[in-house]
Amino acid sequence: MYGINFNGKHSYEDMGYTMPFEGRQIGFPSKEKILVKVPFSNVEYDFSEIYGSQTYTPRSLTYVFNVLKRDNWTHSALEIEKTKLINWLMNSNGKQKLYDDDIPGYYFLAEVESEADFVDDYETGTLTVSFKAYPFMISEYPEGNDIWDTFNFDLDVSQQVEFVVEDSLSITLFNVGTPDVVPEITSSNQMIITKGNTSYTVAAGVTKDSDFVLKSGENVLDISGNGTISFKFYKELI
Repeated sequence: MYGINFNGKHSYEDMGYTMPFEGRQIGFPSKEKILVKVPFSNVEYDFSEIYGSQTYTPRSLTYVFNVLKRDNWTHSALEIEKTKLINWLMNSNGKQKLYDDDIPGYYFLAEVESEADFVDDYETGTLTVSFKAYPFMISEYPEGNDIWDTFNFDLDVSQQVEFVVEDSLSITLFNVGTPDVVPEITSSNQMIITKGNTSYTVAAGVTKDSDFVLKSGENVLDISGNGTISFKFYKELI
């Protein structure tokens, strides 16, 4: 039975609500453009990536729930079911992982912020809820995983993310998602990673530094040191 998993529960398996596919809307984010027009001309400059990458607006997710109390076709029972449903959806304390059964292998970070719409047919009803979500859907599995059953030839890339370094090593990591991602780096010893014209020192242990990002596409890294190093990151798609 189609549904969503949110705030620790599945809409049907745990809560018992069916969801018509009609009314389901997976919105897309918009680019946040910073445009400056030169006075008295048709020239326009785009400063949207002045700090390194394009930013996006939140995306909206809309779902419809059938609300009824089986074997108790009364309006008071309907009110109880409506209350139970809206409290489950609204009581998330910030953005939580939302899994859509129709998009396996990915999740959204979402929260219900706006008022829901309830249509009351006395014994049954429908509740339409809109979530405000992080612009990108995020892969459940880190890059470099070897789970063959989930591999998608259209969206995924098979790549190595763990390496043995002896003095120096040049590698290429592929970020096949849309935005920049910050990898979690695990190194057995201190190493120096050179990316473009910038060098980063990575201490032994686990490092996650917002200054070190993997751009969308190919990322060529030159690593100096001795030991093992691995990169953990997740694909994010619109």
